[in-house]
Amino acid sequence: MPTSDDSRTPYIPNPQQHPWRRYVAIGDSFTEGIGDPEPSSPGGHRGWADRVAEVLSSTVDDFAYANLAVRGKLIGQIVDTQLEPAIALKPDLVTFSAGGNDVIRPTSDPDAVAEVFEDAVVRLSADGATVVVFTGIDTHFTPVFRGIRGKVAIYNENIRAIADRYDCIVADQWALKEIQDMRFFDDDRLHLNALGHHEVARMVLRALNVPNDLQPMQPDPLPRRTWRQARAVDLVWAREHFVPWVLRRVRHQSSGDLVTAKRPDPLPMARPATREDADEPSGVDDERP
Repeated sequence: MPTSDDSRTPYIPNPQQHPWRRYVAIGDSFTEGIGDPEPSSPGGHRGWADRVAEVLSSTVDDFAYANLAVRGKLIGQIVDTQLEPAIALKPDLVTFSAGGNDVIRPTSDPDAVAEVFEDAVVRLSADGATVVVFTGIDTHFTPVFRGIRGKVAIYNENIRAIADRYDCIVADQWALKEIQDMRFFDDDRLHLNALGHHEVARMVLRALNVPNDLQPMQPDPLPRRTWRQARAVDLVWAREHFVPWVLRRVRHQSSGDLVTAKRPDPLPMARPATREDADEPSGVDDERP
């Protein structure tokens, strides 16, 4: 276990077992886990929420986890389709990330997003559940979204104010400088990859004050590219990711229109198989705690 003098490690001096038994995650593609493919996980994606649930379940026998998040959803759609089902599951821990798809739209108003967000927090916390909310990432590092940095900052201040009023835990992506690097993002430049989801999971566990042994994952160095090679990569990205995104906006379509929640019911959590598992000699008990 890392020593406590390193504030960026997952070490947390908390000897007590965490109090949560039923965790429900709601939101959009960020919470669904898009960008972190894992064939053995429900829906084919793992993501930070699954990673957090794996850690939380490791010390609690009766722990259950549901993930109602669906990619592409605006905050109004998340509230309309996920809030009541989440409340009906009677969680004692809820992670709520919403509004990102609204904020990146040119005509959106972060203050209007905050009004919907606050109403949702009131409802989610009414029965005493711990609610975790997220600030947006600092987009200064990426030319694609640098122009909305001011809107994200306003959104974040609203989120912090709401969290203060209703005693929510803030998972601060804006301060998570580790992921402000394209090596932590998928090829679409919008969704986190496995590295990014892992770092967000570490950050959420720190916010929850839950001890864990997740270690930082070091990304491969960025390859050197000539100007011509860089432009070629940009053209591929525009053709395969940006243009389809724009067309969906024009057609009022969402990438999640035909997608359902990957874990609609609270179920026990198990870690996905790893390469180390595949290397185990025959006869070894396959069960994991």
